[in-house]
Amino acid sequence: MTAVDSATATSTGNGTGIDAWTEVCPLDAVPVEEGRAVLLPDGTQVAVFRTHDDQVHALCNVDPFSGAAVLSRGIVGDLGGVPVVASPMHKQHFDLRTGACVEDASVVVATYPVRVRGGTICLGRT
Repeated sequence: MTAVDSATATSTGNGTGIDAWTEVCPLDAVPVEEGRAVLLPDGTQVAVFRTHDDQVHALCNVDPFSGAAVLSRGIVGDLGGVPVVASPMHKQHFDLRTGACVEDASVVVATYPVRVRGGTICLGRT
């Protein structure tokens, strides 16, 4: 997750362990309170989300309950202050910060480090 700041690059966590950053799309391509699917060079589908407070998050796009690549089309919101996306398949909520399923904490989707630089969303790979 990262706050949008086109003047300086910010990244998730402390930035250690990131081998490379991949530009995936312009920030403007992800409207507030929506998600978009992007494809990494290795073929991995990632869902990129922008929340009402202009934070950007990235999760694996595959819904672990259905196996469908649909999380980017889910409803973005919050539950008790926790930013989430509701899967369009079975409506489970996933914490955008951690990837954990709110209804079943044993299920977690992968998250990706995010930074916004010069109006472009970049994802980190370790």
